[in-house]
Amino acid sequence: MGIRELLSEILGDEGHAVQLAENAQQARQARQQGAPDLVLLDIWMPDTDGVTLLKEWQRDGLLTMPVIMMSGHATIDTAVEATRIGAMNFLEKPIALQKLLKAVQQGLARGQEVARAPALAPRPSIPMSASIPVPEPSTQAQPMYAPQQPQGGAMGASMGLARSGGNGEAHAHGYTLSFDLPLREARDAFERMYFEHHLGREGGSMTRVAEKTGLERTHLYRKLKQLGVEPGKLGKKNVQ
Repeated sequence: MGIRELLSEILGDEGHAVQLAENAQQARQARQQGAPDLVLLDIWMPDTDGVTLLKEWQRDGLLTMPVIMMSGHATIDTAVEATRIGAMNFLEKPIALQKLLKAVQQGLARGQEVARAPALAPRPSIPMSASIPVPEPSTQAQPMYAPQQPQGGAMGASMGLARSGGNGEAHAHGYTLSFDLPLREARDAFERMYFEHHLGREGGSMTRVAEKTGLERTHLYRKLKQLGVEPGKLGKKNVQ
């Protein structure tokens, strides 16, 4: 579930419409409803493995879209077999973000070259089936900071965060971070302010924020999710 949700968020932030399937049966139903632009198909699923599902689609004439296989346990023989059946690519877990985005871009480009019925969705639809469980992020902590009030005597450290608008001017926003918080909660509160600051300055661009903060984008996505920071909302709010 964690892998499905993470890849869905990443691809959604890249502008794709993503449909999730927890197992092969849901993937079959999604395919019956229409041909997607691209499929990311896991090999290990609770009901039917991905290679068997790929064979079914080929047998029934439903393998009309590019399919990218994913697995963290597959062998070379499995990858070769999937390619022989009709898969266009094979990604090994853990999947590097740039490799994922490049494979998706190539798959969509190849799909556009094939004559088929036009998609109803305005954006590419990517059903995804992945079943490897990963630990869910810890319950989101409540924000430990608030806009600074003009009155004095507050127990805390005042931080001014400059958010740059499109005209290059910085707009300061004050936050109060209490020194009375436990270290972990204070660190989380600071990290939220830190990432919100950079997301605001970069208009929500994950690529530029990753460069500014020195984090790999996959790590950045996980970090923001754990902190409860939503890049899309911040980008829309702070772009002027």
